[in-house]
Amino acid sequence: MTSTPSGLFAIHGVSANTLRTLASALRSGQLAPPFSSFSLASVVACPASLASELNRLADEGMAPTHLALLIDAAADTAEARLMAESATELVWTGPESAVAMSRDTAVVVEELFASARRSVLVSTFAIHQAETVFATLAARLDGVPDLQVRLFVHVARSWKDTRVESELLREFADNLRAQWPGNTLPEVYYDPRSLSMEAATRAAWHAKCLLVDDEMAFVTSANFTEWAQQRNVEAGVLVRSPHFTRQLRAQFDGLVQAKAVRRLPGF
Repeated sequence: MTSTPSGLFAIHGVSANTLRTLASALRSGQLAPPFSSFSLASVVACPASLASELNRLADEGMAPTHLALLIDAAADTAEARLMAESATELVWTGPESAVAMSRDTAVVVEELFASARRSVLVSTFAIHQAETVFATLAARLDGVPDLQVRLFVHVARSWKDTRVESELLREFADNLRAQWPGNTLPEVYYDPRSLSMEAATRAAWHAKCLLVDDEMAFVTSANFTEWAQQRNVEAGVLVRSPHFTRQLRAQFDGLVQAKAVRRLPGF
């Protein structure tokens, strides 16, 4: 090689998620030199300048596997820059523009679960594929004895479903327990208004957020489902603020203390 491949790091406005997608395509053989805007666009939207930069590096002797390593390093740099520049980050699921500056929802959720030391609070409207979505959290709960995990969820009464509340709660609890991927169960809370027989008094638990260790709060439109975290178009914000995180947690604590939400039987 005749020069230092620093140009790749100088390409601004390319998200870490886009870079990691390119790195994966290089490793799998989906992308190979010579590179073109068209071939890169077949994998993910990115600036045309990136194709010429990759061609320059390939001409200097870098193999696709080495390019993948370099692009992963550039992704790490992009994420570190975002963390250093702001206490908040845009978190996104779905298609991205070529100049997106965001982090991937599923990646952020996994990182937050894996980093938890003291407490995790999850609030969501829907839970599907719990065995996948909560795998990292369940492993953390099993491995950290003092970790407190609380889930606030929506327990629905379907249209014209006249079953008693206890039967609906038992069915929900059985389904969640069957899907939970760990040995230690979290605390689970629900809003009893969601099970009201009267439409005029029924309400939905629609808040979606994730709080970790009173240090970071992720507020998002995404439910804790595989679709929402990997396929839908969802937007959220990751806030690194103990003050904000404690403030948001206090809202949930207040509902528990006031018995406005109830503990799900069996959890």
